[in-house]
Amino acid sequence: MKSCGIFTYLCLVLLLSSCSLNKLVINKVSDTLSGAGSSLVFMGDNDPLLVGDAMPFAIKMYEVLLEQNPNHQGLLLTTGSLFIMYANAFVQGPAEMLDPVYFFEERIMGLDRAKLLYLRGYTILTSALEQKFPGFNNANINDGTMTALLQRCKKEDVPLLYWTVAGGLAAYSLDLFDFELGSRIMEWGAMIARAYELDPQFNNGAIDDFYILYYASLPDTMGGDKDKAEYHFRLALENSRGLSVGPYVSYAQAVCIPAQDYNAFRENLEKALAIDPNEEPSIRLLNIILQRRARHLLDTADNYFPITLINDGFDYE
Repeated sequence: MKSCGIFTYLCLVLLLSSCSLNKLVINKVSDTLSGAGSSLVFMGDNDPLLVGDAMPFAIKMYEVLLEQNPNHQGLLLTTGSLFIMYANAFVQGPAEMLDPVYFFEERIMGLDRAKLLYLRGYTILTSALEQKFPGFNNANINDGTMTALLQRCKKEDVPLLYWTVAGGLAAYSLDLFDFELGSRIMEWGAMIARAYELDPQFNNGAIDDFYILYYASLPDTMGGDKDKAEYHFRLALENSRGLSVGPYVSYAQAVCIPAQDYNAFRENLEKALAIDPNEEPSIRLLNIILQRRARHLLDTADNYFPITLINDGFDYE
């Protein structure tokens, strides 16, 4: 679906939202806007500024349609995941690149806003899970109710599981004192494990990329495992055919910085920068955004490593 076609439908929804639309028409529009080609309108673009400016309008249009059709699974997934994509790429990412000394307040405000956006998307996605699997939101891994519900999930449910976990964990990572979110970590772990079981190659290795951060960031008592992070890093590169910037940046941040391995940090970020975003159009936008992140990490390496390590690891030839 061409981008102009998508936005024509969005404008139609806005204009007619106050009218009494035929249910068949609403479902048709919902199906079209949440179809397989809808994400490529954003992810296939090569202009982050254009997409960043357009996404808030698109999200609000999806919310208008969702009010008219609140039980449409595809629409719930698309709206929820767009909130999470926008929060990550255009709110949290830019906020984290602000100087923490000179722009302290702006940085905190940006991160707080990102958490709220993650939670908006997460809430929409959990409502989709609850509609499809009644009792999901109150299911518990310890009493077996979560496991029973997850066994009912099929491959078609992998995107919903993935984006729900991604949104919840992203919100929690920005506020580790949110104990309500923290109490869901075991359930999220089970959900992403089931998604991986059903479709390990989902979205060119997106779950392997997720697992790099997941296993490297969590303490051992909560499921963290550096060896598993290494294992999924290798799989992420294999599944993405080396065309995704994400695994390199994730590994540099989550593994190399804590290990204080500057040489590996620089090597992986340089590999990330060497990727041609046009080689994989389906993730072109994400690669461009993450390459900016990679360049920023290299330019501010002295925030993460002693200057002696940086100098020792620098090739003067």
